[in-house]
Amino acid sequence: MASWLPETLFEIVGQGPAPSKDYYQLLVTRCEVIFRWWKVSLRSEYQGKQPGEAKDSHGDFLKNSHLQVQIALIFGARILEYVLSLCEGKFDFLERLSDNLLLTIISYLDLEDIARLSQTSRRFAKLCRSDQLWELIVQSYCDDITSDMRALALAVGWRQTFFTNMLQLQQESHEREQREGSQGHSQF
Repeated sequence: MASWLPETLFEIVGQGPAPSKDYYQLLVTRCEVIFRWWKVSLRSEYQGKQPGEAKDSHGDFLKNSHLQVQIALIFGARILEYVLSLCEGKFDFLERLSDNLLLTIISYLDLEDIARLSQTSRRFAKLCRSDQLWELIVQSYCDDITSDMRALALAVGWRQTFFTNMLQLQQESHEREQREGSQGHSQF
């Protein structure tokens, strides 16, 4: 399974906490963790200072508490936890699937599950709100998508079109039940 992984597993760049103006890069590859820094200062002692770099294998990084503290200070505890997980071999393969494949999978979920999934990450929130997903869902609910329906979807979006049609279908179903119920009562 590890062969499915790209060479770069994770990369983030950022500026150090105030008042620092230094820049940092954290790169996690299949084999190592690379931490780079660039000193940005007007002080003469740092002028002409070369960028720095620290490289550790995954195993060495797990033991390097000094580097872990630096990463937590610069990028936050959540990023450190994620990098530690990667170094321990805990990969989120679902997160690595292509958007098109995920959209196809999500389109088979119940509406409640789509709403819950959208709350798990920014990526899933974006996918769950995408027109591509809601077009797939509308196609699965409708036998035929008319040109009027497609025009409406282009104007207001596929999600809005889906919920508008769902409300109309529910209303029509409710009215049909009432008609059938009233016809059944009048026969007695």
